[in-house]
Amino acid sequence: MKSGVRRVVLVGTGFVGMSFAYSIINQGGIEELVLIDVNHDKAEGEAMDLSHGIAFAPDKTEIWAGTYADCGTADIVVVTAGVNQQPGETRLALVERNAKIMRDVVKNVMKSGFNGILLIASNPVDVLTYVAWQESGLSRHRVIGTGTTLDTARLRHEIGKYLNVDPRNVHGYIVGEHGDTETPLWSHTTVGVKPLLDIIQDDPQYKFEDLEQIYVNVRDAAYHIIDRKRATYYGIGMCTTRIVKAILNDENCVLPVSAYLNGQYGIKDIFTGVPAIINRNGVREVYNLNITKEERDQLHKSVDILRETLQTVL
Repeated sequence: MKSGVRRVVLVGTGFVGMSFAYSIINQGGIEELVLIDVNHDKAEGEAMDLSHGIAFAPDKTEIWAGTYADCGTADIVVVTAGVNQQPGETRLALVERNAKIMRDVVKNVMKSGFNGILLIASNPVDVLTYVAWQESGLSRHRVIGTGTTLDTARLRHEIGKYLNVDPRNVHGYIVGEHGDTETPLWSHTTVGVKPLLDIIQDDPQYKFEDLEQIYVNVRDAAYHIIDRKRATYYGIGMCTTRIVKAILNDENCVLPVSAYLNGQYGIKDIFTGVPAIINRNGVREVYNLNITKEERDQLHKSVDILRETLQTVL
């Protein structure tokens, strides 16, 4: 990473990439945003469009369509490049096509002399984060996937709606694959400081059986959105912004990113969504929570499926 000017490079100016770009410009905190795309004209058009709104943004930001050479002095390279998930298609079905794209992108990024943090938001994110890590040669702490950040945000939304409380006061995590085998950690979910399970136990208007429907709503949210509008992008764009700001501001905050496991939860050599402390150096620490046997079994099942998929592209 360079010191001084905060530069973020975005590779991929599709719906997800530009949702992130629009979000980060409106929230502020960076000084340079470089857009890279195989369609350079599109990147130029997007840069122009965003630049025209800087007069109303919280911070002055220089935005331009660049090349991989611009990665050399970047703090963070965000990768959203890849083909989209089609209606009825799982995230894991995307793997072969997007693994090739990811390798090409990371190879070009590293040729620039890049020494910052790679943030992967392309699907299937856990598998592609591993691919990016291998291709980059960077420390595992400096390659991060968006993981289950969006799934966790959806969980907080659903619980907030169920209890009629502000989702920002709901604290809990989805872990594992960003996809069909993800699992909620009910044992570590609180509203304010009160455990969710205690709230349900103490109030007859709530039922433990409703937790399954909340989980299904979270797990299947992307399918419902894709059926209606063909893609999801606003939510993940905002989640990506949150991770970028946590890195640049050296926050040491806890986010459920796709991080490398090296024995935590009895799992090794895989990237998957788990709560981790994020700061200027990337992943400072992966939390090894004391979860229930059922939650651990579900997490292991999710990781086993990820590992099988990963083997097809290594």
